[in-house]
Amino acid sequence: MAGRSLGQAVATVSLSVALASVTVRSSGCRAVPAPRNPFPSCGFHLNANTMSGSNGAKENSHNKARTSPYPGSKVERSQVPNEKVGWLVEWQDYNPVEYTAVSVLAGPQWADPQISESNFSPKFNEKDGHVERKSQNGLYEIENGRPRNPAGRTGLVGRGLLGRWGPNHAADPIITRWKRDESGNKITHPGSGKCILQFVAIKRKDCGEWAIPGGMVDPGEKISATLKREFGEEALNSLQKSSAEKREIEEKLHALFSQEHLVIYKGYVDDPRNTDNAWMETEAVNYHDETGETMDNLTLEAGDDAGKVKWVDISDQLKLYASHSQFIKLVAEKRDAHWSEDCAADNRGL
Repeated sequence: MAGRSLGQAVATVSLSVALASVTVRSSGCRAVPAPRNPFPSCGFHLNANTMSGSNGAKENSHNKARTSPYPGSKVERSQVPNEKVGWLVEWQDYNPVEYTAVSVLAGPQWADPQISESNFSPKFNEKDGHVERKSQNGLYEIENGRPRNPAGRTGLVGRGLLGRWGPNHAADPIITRWKRDESGNKITHPGSGKCILQFVAIKRKDCGEWAIPGGMVDPGEKISATLKREFGEEALNSLQKSSAEKREIEEKLHALFSQEHLVIYKGYVDDPRNTDNAWMETEAVNYHDETGETMDNLTLEAGDDAGKVKWVDISDQLKLYASHSQFIKLVAEKRDAHWSEDCAADNRGL
């Protein structure tokens, strides 16, 4: 994500979820001791009602898009109570703060002009030249020339750190492998009895939180190309490599991204940079290295927006940027991997 602003990354919550129908099961795992999880997290549900914008929001929904101060600033949003998030809820006194970051107003290549500029006539809800202005969640409304966040009110109008009016499309590559012992055997969690899955995580430079690698889809770029590019830049430091090293990395990435994969999620994400007029949407895709041999040939090295990078065990103990842990839970479910020993105990009691 070189040369892109702070407002070009991802986070998550839910609306439309594209889950592949494949369930991958594994065997031959070895158990290792692990502490019992005192914080059960079995009741994970994606809330489609929150994203419709047609009803009042439920409690604990659409939260990150209402947090203050706004990222990278001291701007405080107008407070929006849960019951007044939905646009169909009448609120005559709603008075959101106007804010668009200076970095966006400077007019970089990745950002739209202001709506008020005479030479700017965006085609919302459709492909606008090379810029995709269609939402993965369907049609969104336009009010006073500005697109309206389909998830509801955020307490802030303008674009904040986001470059595009309306949807800002991103892609998140979730790279996984099975955790193995020194003999190459898969390791199981003693509580759940399921094999432990690992994923490549980065520590973001902007906020210091661990996250899934990812970034914005460039105009005209295919999602598959974005996924590969972002992983290379953030997890392999490809931008700082020589031409020969870049070619070698590209060959290995081609092998990795040619493997079996699952589309985990598509749609709106609850991101702290969202506003009433600009919001994040993403496509999260899981590429799984079943044997681990492909990733063994790639050396992890943090680059671009990442300060650190490492393999992380997947479990409900993860504390990740925004709602990335929800994506990771979906991966664990689809791969039939360990997530929570408490969930396993509950299932045995059914």
